[in-house]
Amino acid sequence: MRMLHTMLRVENLEASLHFYTSLMGMRLLRQSENKEYEYTLAFVGYGDESDSTVLELTYNWGDNTYEKGDAYGHIAIEVDDIYRFCENLEANGADVYRKPGPVKGGSTVIAFVRDPDGYAIELIQNKSISLEQSH
Repeated sequence: MRMLHTMLRVENLEASLHFYTSLMGMRLLRQSENKEYEYTLAFVGYGDESDSTVLELTYNWGDNTYEKGDAYGHIAIEVDDIYRFCENLEANGADVYRKPGPVKGGSTVIAFVRDPDGYAIELIQNKSISLEQSH
C-alpha cells in the first residue's frame, strides 16, 4: 500500500494552480472537468502519480466557499533553502505567517505559508543541505 493523494477543495482553481506550480514548484500532472456534476479536478505534485503522493485540487462550480474547520493541520514540504524560498514566496504575495527559524525546543528549521484558500503548509529545511549561518 501507499498514499496516493490528498484532496483540497479550492475556491479559485487558477489562483491555486498558480500558487502550487509557479510558487511551490509543483507540476500540473493532469486536469479534468465533469460537466454533468459541475466540478474540475487538477492533480499537482513534484513527481509522477505512479510513485509520488500528490495533491488533488477540487474546484466545485457554483457554490464553492468552505469552512476549513479546526481539525485540519497542514501539509509538510521539504525545501533546500528555506530562507530564500520564503523570500520568494513573500515577494510574490504569499502569506508566510511563521517566518523561517528553528522549531521550538529543537534545531529543525521550519516556516509556515498559507495557500490562496488559507490551507497551512509547513516548510521544512532539508537537513542534508547546510545553510549559511547568516540567517
